[in-house]
Amino acid sequence: MIVYKRLKPEHCKELSLMEKRIFGDDAWSKEDFEETLCCDYAYYLVAMDGDEIVGSAGLRNMCGDADITNVMVREDHRRAGIAEEMLKELMERSKEIGARNFTLEVRASNLPAIRLYEKLGFKSEGVRPGFYEHPKEDAVIYWIRSIG
Repeated sequence: MIVYKRLKPEHCKELSLMEKRIFGDDAWSKEDFEETLCCDYAYYLVAMDGDEIVGSAGLRNMCGDADITNVMVREDHRRAGIAEEMLKELMERSKEIGARNFTLEVRASNLPAIRLYEKLGFKSEGVRPGFYEHPKEDAVIYWIRSIG
């Protein structure tokens, strides 16, 4: 059974290693994750399968507009609905820090993620040309507005 917990300092090293495996050179460091713990406008979740971290997602809220970052699920746990449930949980819980509208960027080629975001009600509102590095690629900008 997957349980969603708020990010804690003891999760940061493992998350940074998972990010490196999934995102390569674009990964956040342990220090990047630790920095989010000091921000009252940030909310990060980890998906736990027993004692193992199998995913994470987070956001930074600015005046009600929350930028979702770092959505990832370990490869051996994909296609089990974890990303969908984790994002729903993240958006619901982040209301306590004032998040009402949500935005994110996704690689234009990441069709599984795009399908998920659209299933959750996100709408494409533009493109950031050449936004991603390693490899260079456009980002599609998505928004979902006025949740609950």
